[in-house]
Amino acid sequence: MASKKLTCLDCGQVNRIPDDKLTAGPKCGTCGAKLIGGKVAEVDLATLEKAARNDDLPLVVDFWAPWCGPCRMMAPEFTKAAGELNGAARLVKLNTEDHPHAGAKYGIRGIPTMAAFAGGREKARQSGAMPAASIVQWVRTAV
Repeated sequence: MASKKLTCLDCGQVNRIPDDKLTAGPKCGTCGAKLIGGKVAEVDLATLEKAARNDDLPLVVDFWAPWCGPCRMMAPEFTKAAGELNGAARLVKLNTEDHPHAGAKYGIRGIPTMAAFAGGREKARQSGAMPAASIVQWVRTAV
């Protein structure tokens, strides 16, 4: 039976989920947190690195900061896009203010910047605030 590896965004544990259970609201075997739910999760640098490296489902990261006006404008649009992409990709946010090393590690020069990871590598990058429909279209073509 085919399955996908997904990193729990709460505890960091890697879980293996059968493909036919991906849309059934799978939960982490360690902490019980939802692995796919159509919601945006806030992650730290270590969780991002682990999920980007291990996950079989595409991971889209919004690098942002609380003082950034365009970031705050895009936040509800990013949340809408997460709901639309539920099961096709997971959308997460990383606060570059709280995790300054993330910006340097990933070469983030301006925010908001989205990066799409699939197969253990960064596949695409997009800077600037976007509406939900554009985010969904970008993710579907990027990964």
